[in-house]
Amino acid sequence: MPFIQVTFIEGRTKEQKELLIEEMSKTVSSVLDAPLETVRVCLNEIPSSHWGIAGKSIQRRQNEE
Repeated sequence: MPFIQVTFIEGRTKEQKELLIEEMSKTVSSVLDAPLETVRVCLNEIPSSHWGIAGKSIQRRQNEE
C-alpha cells in the first residue's frame, strides 16, 4: 500500500488540494503498478510562522518584503 506524505505551507484552496490528491494518487498507481484503491495521501499544511528558512519564519520573511 503506497503512502504519500506532502508537506507544504498553508494557503491552497480546497480544489487545489483535491486535485493534488487525485493526480498524485493516479501517478503513483501508474508508476508503481499499484491499484488506485491502495494509494493513500496525507497532506500536511504548515502555518508560515512554523516554517523557517535561513533562520527566519516564512511569515517573518514575507512581512519584511
